[in-house]
Order: sequence, then structure tokens, then C-alpha cells
Amino acid sequence: MVSSRRAAIVGVAESDLGRTPDKTVLQLQAQAAQAALADAGLDFNDVEALFGAGNWAWSTNLMLAEYLGLQPKYTDSTNIGGSSFEAHIGHALAGIEAGLFEVALITYGSTQRSDRSRQRGHTAFKLTEQYEPLFGLPTPVGAYALAAMRHMHEYGTTSEQLAEVAVATRKWASMNEKAMMRDPISIEDVLNSRWVAEPLHLLDCCLVTDGGGAVVVTSAERARTTRKAPVWILGHGESHTHNTIANMPDLATHRAAITSGQAAFAMAGLTPNAIDVAEIYDSFTITVLLTLEALGFCGRGEGGAFVSGQRTAPGGLFPMNTNGGGLSYCHPGMYGIFLLIEATRQLRGECGARQVEGARIALAHGTGGVLSSAATVILGKD
Repeated sequence: MVSSRRAAIVGVAESDLGRTPDKTVLQLQAQAAQAALADAGLDFNDVEALFGAGNWAWSTNLMLAEYLGLQPKYTDSTNIGGSSFEAHIGHALAGIEAGLFEVALITYGSTQRSDRSRQRGHTAFKLTEQYEPLFGLPTPVGAYALAAMRHMHEYGTTSEQLAEVAVATRKWASMNEKAMMRDPISIEDVLNSRWVAEPLHLLDCCLVTDGGGAVVVTSAERARTTRKAPVWILGHGESHTHNTIANMPDLATHRAAITSGQAAFAMAGLTPNAIDVAEIYDSFTITVLLTLEALGFCGRGEGGAFVSGQRTAPGGLFPMNTNGGGLSYCHPGMYGIFLLIEATRQLRGECGARQVEGARIALAHGTGGVLSSAATVILGKD
């Protein structure tokens, strides 16, 4: 079924999730990395390339490699926010095709929830960033609220339609023992939760958790010898359009996702109709609607109608965010790596009660910043 077998994901894992005050970021990354390598039947001696993104900027991979005892011959610390890890997949694929390395390790870790109690002072904003917080715009929720309000103004999208996403995602989370929030919620619960930044309620917003994840990518030849069946990288695309929300080209359109999605589908030789399960970054409910439209699953302005009637919930026509997503499962700052982990497990058939029957093609799409960056990955099984 899969025509292009150039590289594959062969190992995935999370670290401890939720609140982990007894662990550092490095420990979470190491825990996830060790588990992902074991999942693939490999160890740290097999790793030739290291990919990572986090709050340490350029020093991330230097510090992590030292901690893990690695001396990689290739390193990539591309950081475009929550979509970084989908970007890393494309970069790993290119490196493998170029013969630069054979086994790549992608990791992430964050203790943002535990760190909240220790934070002091104010964030230093630079360049154009200084003009938004000064006038009271909360970051990043205020930016997403602006996009939601614009979408509502242009297309008649409703708060009830946004709530459909949160309710459906919670239903998936109820079947995931690792999800932080598992109690059922209703549309009314979402609408009655407190405002965070109008029109976004508390339950329209992602969680704040600790946690880490890791993904192992290798060549087609090596993938045939790993512990589990390979999940092939069929397509990839990435783009970014702005840094601050004031410079977003169109508040109601995720243009970076249009670019990344078109590139990924073209590389894979597929259309949106081929996707069996979608893992889409859900920092906020509006993020999902804008992304569904940008990727071509529905028309512009049709995202609200597309998700209505619990279309994306278990048993719905469009299985999406099947682990519970950033809204209910976990969200340690940069959520994109968990999209890849869940997509891989769905294609392997490892998801138990939340397994999407017959899933053969999956999409993982990351969004970073304030709808600033996008990276799309299409995966398939033999």
C-alpha cells in the first residue's frame, strides 16, 4: 500500500506526565528516550543524530547529549514552537536520504507545571513582541482569542461549535489511562467554564503539565530489523508566517498550515480523504478549526460545521486527537511530539479501547507560536 519506503518511525514513548516536581527536564527527556529506543529494540549506542527543541535555545542538544553520553555526528535544534517535532521528522528524513546518518533520536521535555510555583519576575519580550503585552494582550491565549473572534465575525462560528472539539477530545481522554483529565464534559460545561480571553473559555484551552516524549527514526533498511513494524514517513511539509499576532497575514486563516499541508500531501501522493486518523495540535479549540480548514478537510469557514455533532469523537466519522489531545491528555508547552507518538501507536494498533479500527494512514500536524508555524507529517503502515 505504501509506495515510498525511505525512512520510518520505529520507536515512541512518553516520560512521566502531569506534575513531576521530582524530575528535571533532562531526566524526563532521558526517561522518554530510553523507553523509545527500547520500543525500537535499539539503545543509545545506535543513535547517530540528535534532534530537540526547548527553552534552552542553542544549548539544548549540547546539554542533552552530554547528559545521555552521546556524541552525535548530526544535530538539529530547530525550534519553531509546538510544530518543531513534525519539522524534525522531515529533517531526519532528509538526513537519512542524504546518507548523513541512519538512526535519529527526537526528544522533548518540560517541567512547566512544576516550575510555575518557582517562577519569579517577568518575561523579557524582544523586538515587535514588546508592543502586545504592554497593552494587556495575554500571551498566547489572547492571540488565539483574536483569531477565534475574527473567525466568528467572518463565518458565524459559534462558541458551541468550538466546545464540540473539547467535548469530543475529552471522550477520547476518558479511554486513555495516561490522560490528565478524564471526567466527561458537556457543551454546557465548556460554555459555563470561566472566560480566559473572550471568546475562549477555560475548557477551550489546553492543559499546563510537565512531561516529555521521544521518537526514533531510521532508514528503511534498518527499519526492517527493529523490534516493531515500521511506520513509514510518507509526506512532510513545514512553514511559518509571522512571530507576533499583529503580523499574522489573516487572523481567520492558518496560512502556514495551508503551505505545510499541501507539501505533505503532495509528497505522499495522497489527498485528505485518505486519512484514517488525525492528530492535530489543539492548544485551543480554535486552533483545530483553523487547521482542519487549512489542511483541506473542509472549506474555509466550515470548520465549525465540520466538527459539529461530535464528528471527531469516538464513533464519529473523523477520528481526531485520539489520546485526548492537549486539551485533556497533556500539554507540556510544546505538544507536537505527542501527536507523532499517538499517530504511530494508532497505526501499530496499540491503543486499546481508543483504537481506530483499520487505521492505515495517519496525519500529525503541529502548530507553533501564535498560529505562527506549521509542520505536517503523513504516516502509513504496510
